[in-house]
Amino acid sequence: MSNNSRAPLDQLELLLAERACERLVIEFVRRLDLGEPATVAELFTADGTWEWPGGERRIVGREALRDYFGGRPADRLSRRMCTNILVTVDSATTASSTTYFATYRIDGRSESLPSPRLPANIGHYEDTFRKVGGVWLLASRTTFLAFGGATERVAPTPAAADGQSPAYSGGRPA
Repeated sequence: MSNNSRAPLDQLELLLAERACERLVIEFVRRLDLGEPATVAELFTADGTWEWPGGERRIVGREALRDYFGGRPADRLSRRMCTNILVTVDSATTASSTTYFATYRIDGRSESLPSPRLPANIGHYEDTFRKVGGVWLLASRTTFLAFGGATERVAPTPAAADGQSPAYSGGRPA
């Protein structure tokens, strides 16, 4: 076999590559939603990109990504629901995926839970992945929004006398 030809991936290699890419999508969301946004950059290749064609934003390179995601408001509370992570492994070192999502997000959060609200964004991600040094990383992420609204800023909610959120008591809705 010449150096230019590639042997097809066996079933185990294919499955491992798919799972590694799925975990990257989930880890991206976990870091963004649970207070480690600047560390999202570590999930990208050194020349990785994130872009949003509808908003004409394009961030290139790990340092620029770290600055961008690290600049999110400290009082932002966001949660994403991602579904249908469809990964296609193209080769032993490249893959792509599509993931559908809804983002629930507010700025101005306090210690209390916010009241329920509609999602701020609904859309899908198109990702490409590259295996670098034996590790799968995001090479690019493009965000497409079918619906995108402004992030709501909420006023701080006064704490109840017993320290519980006024909207919730005893773990049950008030």
